[in-house]
Amino acid sequence: MVTATAHGKINIHLGVGPKREDGYHELATVFQSISASDTLSLVRGEGTVSEGSPVVGMEVSQSVPGEVPTDSSNLAWRAVDAVVEHYRGEHGSITLPQVTISLFKGIPVAGGMAGGSADAAAALVATDHWLAGEYGLDPLGKRGLHDLAAGLGADVPFVLMGGTALGRGRGDELIPMMSRGTYHWAVITSNEGLSTPSVFAKLDELREQRDDLEPHMWTERVSEALSSGNYGLLTACLRNDLQPAALSLRPELRTVLQVGFSQAGNSGIVSGSGPTCVFLCPDEEWARMIAAAVPAEVPGTSGMVVSGPAGGAAVVD
Repeated sequence: MVTATAHGKINIHLGVGPKREDGYHELATVFQSISASDTLSLVRGEGTVSEGSPVVGMEVSQSVPGEVPTDSSNLAWRAVDAVVEHYRGEHGSITLPQVTISLFKGIPVAGGMAGGSADAAAALVATDHWLAGEYGLDPLGKRGLHDLAAGLGADVPFVLMGGTALGRGRGDELIPMMSRGTYHWAVITSNEGLSTPSVFAKLDELREQRDDLEPHMWTERVSEALSSGNYGLLTACLRNDLQPAALSLRPELRTVLQVGFSQAGNSGIVSGSGPTCVFLCPDEEWARMIAAAVPAEVPGTSGMVVSGPAGGAAVVD
């Protein structure tokens, strides 16, 4: 019926401020979308519904390991329902065909690369395209999609937009950033994921015990490096305030970084909340070398090569 794709992300810089009253932390992060992507299709069923969710099931295939929920707790399912609820709120009762979500995952699961957010973003644009086109209704537009995305998760607005951007607030207050050239990354994933809330909680705990974990909320040097297209300058700007917490919870990630550093110098960090580690490389060949070398020495890891920046979520069929 309709197919959309959305890309994963890497946090080139992630500054984490104090916890806010709403439970989230204040962030200053530089996102870059990457070539790894998930593809989502809405497949028409035979029945119809005039209220409630039109989704009757979910099928998942994947090129990456990890468990993906296939019920209404899945973020993509929730995204479809959010768009449907919006349209019904604007236009009254709409009788819809039942649909099945078919999802192919190419973004590592629970790896801090916004795989679930990508599924939600793809579901948002696919459902909006379907309802606006088939029923002759006004589409949500960028602002409407962004507002629904922000209600689904902090990373969903960026994945919806793509490119390179500065994220403030929860990471959903976005300012596009100039980025020249193509950047090549070796991505090392782990068989065992890390819970994002647990990593933030560990950072709070570590900051109570140590005085050397100040927030890094300034991103001017990253902006200068990206606008120049200089690989060396950007390498020196890689930073993640969550890295000490991720390493505390998963000490074996230190080995991943050490092996990667032996091949690439100090050009690697834990990405986002982890456990994925990323290494910025001068070219694709170098990235392939690291993506092969680290798993050969560190059991329980896999390597892949991606490039960025990539685009935002978009309908492809």
